[in-house]
Amino acid sequence: MARKLLPIGEYVDHLRAFEREPITRDRLLHFCLETAVDASTLDRYVHFRDDMYTRNLIFRDDEIELMAVCWKPGQRTVIHTHNGQLGWMAVQQGHLAVVNYKYLGCNAADNQNVAGLDCLAGATELDIDRREVQECYPGGPVNTVDKVQTIHQVLVQGSEPAISLHIYSRPIDSCVAFDLQKRCCYRRQLSYFSKYGDVVVREGDITPEDVAAPLAVPRNPVS
Repeated sequence: MARKLLPIGEYVDHLRAFEREPITRDRLLHFCLETAVDASTLDRYVHFRDDMYTRNLIFRDDEIELMAVCWKPGQRTVIHTHNGQLGWMAVQQGHLAVVNYKYLGCNAADNQNVAGLDCLAGATELDIDRREVQECYPGGPVNTVDKVQTIHQVLVQGSEPAISLHIYSRPIDSCVAFDLQKRCCYRRQLSYFSKYGDVVVREGDITPEDVAAPLAVPRNPVS
């Protein structure tokens, strides 16, 4: 069955209505599977770059964060967590693959015993297991992250640019990123390319370190 198309403003109103009760993975997943955003109302949030994909804030309050993420072919995230929060990703355009991972252990497990974060990170030896791959496309599966399945990597599939909508509850300002070649992990602060339709990143603001961040990576990074 075709999903009901909503303008972005009405879509946000529906999301805010979920705040009246405890937000659960399944309640919001049901909403995402029944609705989609009218692409013509997303134009001001769509920004593509050749050197990295962009995170574009549409709405944020204490409970919910909504972004449009814009991807060029070949772009991907590094493997990363979601700070113990819930998340939903629906593809508006193009084709994305989500590779899930499971944490098995590390030499800094005590760093998970911290208030307000999923982990301080800092492990120099770690073991995470590659699990299933989920293919996401317009009208197809909605990817979710939760307190059990929180580690994944997102990759563009095919030669078409992609746009995905990401909902988080609660908002995420930092996460743990994993380097499997060096068998280490580290925390990264997250930032937006645009906020509420206005670009907030100037050309000179982007450094090599920013481009290596979990949610802004080079077009052809080392896997």
